[in-house]
Amino acid sequence: MYIKRHIESAVLERAKEKGAIIVTGARQVGKTTLVENIKPDIARVTFDDLSVRTRAVEEPAAFLQLNPPPVFIDEVQYAPQLFPYIKMSLDKSRQKGDYFLTGSQSFELMKNVTESLAGRAGILELLGLSLREMRNESWKEPFLPTLDYLMRRKKSKINLTITEVWQIIHRGCMPELFVQPAFSWQNFYSDYVKTYMERDVRKLTQVADEGEFLKFMTVCAAMTGQLLNLASISRDVGISEPTAKRWLSILRTSGIIYLLKPYSNNAIKRTVKTPKLYFLDTGLA
Repeated sequence: MYIKRHIESAVLERAKEKGAIIVTGARQVGKTTLVENIKPDIARVTFDDLSVRTRAVEEPAAFLQLNPPPVFIDEVQYAPQLFPYIKMSLDKSRQKGDYFLTGSQSFELMKNVTESLAGRAGILELLGLSLREMRNESWKEPFLPTLDYLMRRKKSKINLTITEVWQIIHRGCMPELFVQPAFSWQNFYSDYVKTYMERDVRKLTQVADEGEFLKFMTVCAAMTGQLLNLASISRDVGISEPTAKRWLSILRTSGIIYLLKPYSNNAIKRTVKTPKLYFLDTGLA
């Protein structure tokens, strides 16, 4: 069962403007499924397959010759050697929508995009399911802090019982849990954290103590919705404040948390005031 995502039209529009489209986001939010459904006619290569990944890393030029555009490359952050060759391909062809790339680790991915594909790639972030996506309803207007907007929004509001609200909070917004209601959310998120620690934190970052990092995640989850207090977090975990700041950046760039800046008409105040810390998936928190 495919759930229509509101970002679909934006991805297709950017593909008319850029040679490469990069869809980032946390693990299992539906990046692969999204691209497969909006571009079913192009070939797909995934780097979850170790043998395929090895060929791409060791012989990137030959790999792209064997997988010519238009092509969909999944988990592209595992083969950063491809980016210079993708750049050369785009510069030569000048075609739009040649490469569709997905990646779960934006901190590694963005480094390579900045160095090799600046100006050539459209970057979009996919989050978990919104309530309207769960209900197959659309609302395309951007938020405006006006009475007129709020009145229009009120007419299309989604009515939920308290039980339904709590169920959504507990199960979170991962597509797999939504389409498989019999799945245990506790087991799902336990496996999710293990995969995140093994594939992302261990392989792509310089975290020396995974146990401490897991404790750090737990403390951050307990503080979701509160003002960010790095001193308190570092004290509770038993790490230095610079380490807490670096680990927070890892969580943010890998799509686990979001730092919400306070609203203000004054741009300087928005920049300097303390943000609130939110886990992007309430089930994970």
